[in-house]
Amino acid sequence: GTKGWEIRAEVADALLEVEAEVMDKESFGSNALAERLYEVVGEEESEIELVGLCTDICVISNALLLKAFLPEVPISVDADCCAGVTPQSHANALEAMKLCQITIRSSL
Repeated sequence: GTKGWEIRAEVADALLEVEAEVMDKESFGSNALAERLYEVVGEEESEIELVGLCTDICVISNALLLKAFLPEVPISVDADCCAGVTPQSHANALEAMKLCQITIRSSL
């Protein structure tokens, strides 16, 4: 219930414009997210793209969890829509995800 946990107003407004489902994560990596995406994606040909903060904590945790939970589903991370605790830890996380067959996208 603190201000730090609130979604920014601009993001909340944008979520209202699309069919978005907001989930509260119980930890860095979210089992509930993996289970929900399994329900949505199942065996269908789909792709999951992740963005978020922090690349080196939450994004990598969820990317690896999803890769283990949905091994045949292509998973990508938009590096331009992520940030780490430091630029170096961001880059390290992106490299680690590449090694685990997660596609890293960047227009930079």
